[in-house]
Amino acid sequence: MADQPRDEIDDARLPARSGRPLLIYDGACGFCIQSVGQLRRVVGERVGYAPFQEVERAFPGIPSESFRAAVQLVEPSGRVFSGAAAIFRVFALVPGRRWLSAIYFRVPGAAPVADAVYRFIAARRGALPGTRACGHGACGPPRGDNLTRWVFLRGLAVVYLIAFVSLRTQIVGLVGQRGILPAQEYLERVAERVGEGRYAALPTLFWIDASDAALRGACDAGAVLSALLLFDVAPAVVLGLLWAGHLSLTLICQDFLGFQWDNLLLETGFLALFYAPLRLRPRRSGDAPPSAAASFLLRFLLFKLMFASGVVKLTARTDHWRDFSALTVHYETQPLPPWTAWYVHQLPEWFHQASMGVMFGIELLVPFFLFGPRRGRIIAAAVLATFQLLIIVTGNYCFFNLLTIVLCVAALDDRVWPRSWSERFAASVRPRRWWLRWPPAWLTVPLAGAYLLLSFELLTGAFRKPIDWSGPAETLWRRVEPFRSVNSYGLFADMTVMRPEIILEGSRDGREWKAYEFRYKPGDLSRRPAFVAPHQPRLDWQMWFAALRSDCRYTPWYLMFCRRLLEGSPDVAALLADNPFPDAPPMYLRSTLVDYRFTDWAEGRETGHWWRRGESRPYCPLLSQRSFGR
Repeated sequence: MADQPRDEIDDARLPARSGRPLLIYDGACGFCIQSVGQLRRVVGERVGYAPFQEVERAFPGIPSESFRAAVQLVEPSGRVFSGAAAIFRVFALVPGRRWLSAIYFRVPGAAPVADAVYRFIAARRGALPGTRACGHGACGPPRGDNLTRWVFLRGLAVVYLIAFVSLRTQIVGLVGQRGILPAQEYLERVAERVGEGRYAALPTLFWIDASDAALRGACDAGAVLSALLLFDVAPAVVLGLLWAGHLSLTLICQDFLGFQWDNLLLETGFLALFYAPLRLRPRRSGDAPPSAAASFLLRFLLFKLMFASGVVKLTARTDHWRDFSALTVHYETQPLPPWTAWYVHQLPEWFHQASMGVMFGIELLVPFFLFGPRRGRIIAAAVLATFQLLIIVTGNYCFFNLLTIVLCVAALDDRVWPRSWSERFAASVRPRRWWLRWPPAWLTVPLAGAYLLLSFELLTGAFRKPIDWSGPAETLWRRVEPFRSVNSYGLFADMTVMRPEIILEGSRDGREWKAYEFRYKPGDLSRRPAFVAPHQPRLDWQMWFAALRSDCRYTPWYLMFCRRLLEGSPDVAALLADNPFPDAPPMYLRSTLVDYRFTDWAEGRETGHWWRRGESRPYCPLLSQRSFGR
């Protein structure tokens, strides 16, 4: 179903005819029949439908190969649209779906992307699910998406709860008054540098109060709100408060909440605002159907996340992804490997190379099926969710994989669940009163257009050849960037092949040194690597990044960490597994870098060690309180 060039589409006309627009498809293609059937459930009888095998002779102006290559929409005026343009032109006839047509025909860059996706799917439609006749009720009437939305929001509530509770256990040590990067001092520096524009530059609620009690209280409030969302109380309102609270914490925690999954939770939570029902009291049935725009944007977010993760690996500065050698070192060099990673690391090279082939297929091809027919969309969601489960088995990436699985739920519909479940969530008609309609069209159309425009811009950056988006797009980006709700993604773009670890030691006399043991990062060679996800020990994670830099002067927060230990801050010491100086802080600190590697089968059995150490080298000059002006 390859599309015609766009200039030919606009100029293609046939003699005027009466009646409805006519959508003409390939009646010999089961995939096409199923796709048109699903489109018909949305569009209804606003257009006519006919296989080209029955009506081809009535339209001699359209070449036979065009009928076989793409769907054709013939309007009463005689104007002809082909391929993706025909589909989006049909949506212009459906109230509540016109925003889709507006995005395609009016948003710069949207049409070429949609055309490319259409051509990609059309060229492979013979191998797609649905090429045969629909069976087993797969093409039956839809049941709506209310149950799917309910499951998605419950999953998102769990992720929010994990995020707030995990942060609650460590936030004072990270950014409290005696923490590593005090929040109050950070706000004062921003206010001094930015002045009256500080609220726009740093949109956080902690401008009101950044005390230790306020930091803990924000995490507690987030946990309570997550519970309210879990129990379906005022979902849209609660989601807005959760987004604002998590944004405030993300900004105030500086380096410690700058991970891609923190941004992904903000972006997902923002889009979920327009996906959730607008009401106060919990109930299971009678809600208006979820917004088609928000549903599409959530699927697009999943597409952006997965596709960009594959692209950045292919365009990485190093060759480890392109020569299929990355996974031979990934399991031992990832930030916090669990014990299962040790066993997978021992597997032969061919296994790692085959795993990479599967991974590239999942990240670069499967996401496109999220925009295809129902069966392909469901299979894509299942494959992506399974992929995340496999990552969970061998890695500690806090709530990232769980959140990605929740996004996969948004790609489903109620027909995947048992009928007895979905019937309990039967949708009502959309309220007639305009103030009860959520989200309103006047909001969703510009929101979707702006979101897709910025997302396409960020997606081009994954190819390391970004397009110059000057003018209005650049202005729009400067306005929305501080809210971290439209982001770029791509983990492990540049594979690290070595694993340096910082060994931190303290002394009271400069002769006897005692090592600080961290809770989860490698230290003791015989300590088994632990599973810690979905909790994220923020300090241990940052120690991995700090070690990748050869000198502590390139990591200012690490120097502040050492300063707090020399001052004897109990909040910072509580972030560690144990404090070798419980009575009084040390007088001196020294830091060295040591390369860690997994042991092999023989060495592991002989020594009982999970790790082996290499040579040590200096990381930081000898530090004392005088080093910080005391």
